[in-house]
Amino acid sequence: MDTAELFKWILENLNYWVVTLFMAIESSFIPFPSEVVVPPAAWKAMADESMNIVLVVVFATLGADLGALVNYGLARWLGRPIVYAFADSRVGHMCLIDRAKVEKAEAFFRDHGAASTFFGRLVPAVRQLISIPAGLAGMPIPKFLAYTTLGAGAWNAVLALIGWGIYRFTDLKDTNAVYELATRYSHELGYAILGLAALVVGVLVYKGWKK
Repeated sequence: MDTAELFKWILENLNYWVVTLFMAIESSFIPFPSEVVVPPAAWKAMADESMNIVLVVVFATLGADLGALVNYGLARWLGRPIVYAFADSRVGHMCLIDRAKVEKAEAFFRDHGAASTFFGRLVPAVRQLISIPAGLAGMPIPKFLAYTTLGAGAWNAVLALIGWGIYRFTDLKDTNAVYELATRYSHELGYAILGLAALVVGVLVYKGWKK
């Protein structure tokens, strides 16, 4: 089954289990676009009664947590030399992972600390890999899961909002068209949410500093 056939199967068989499974894959080291899952599922939840848009976000976030735990666990127990050896390997490159991307994720983690597992979920090219430096640093699992859940939940809510907006403001009639349109706008909205989150955190830090 090639990529186009896989996407077609997903879009034709959307349910909570499919959402969970493929969001777990998306959140691991296997390259997969979340736009092919959540916006069409949210659109479907609005178009018929087979799904609920809130549960779409919940199950998508659960899947993201599972995939993030895979990356976290592999990085924590295999260690930096094996992680970078994988990034330099042909298999790693097939998974769209290379040394530069892992180094970028580590730099993001160093610059933003534990909160990077929240903010990183909103950044393309960092989102899938931010769990790796968290695992390498031995970040406590409860803290890792809390930040990951918040970040993944925010991103999935953005994607679900796109699906809702497409249903509300367009006349698209099938999930494939929803996926294609969602892909066009998801990154811009992700950066907007990231900027808003950074602004809120900055205000809170400033208020705390004044006190």
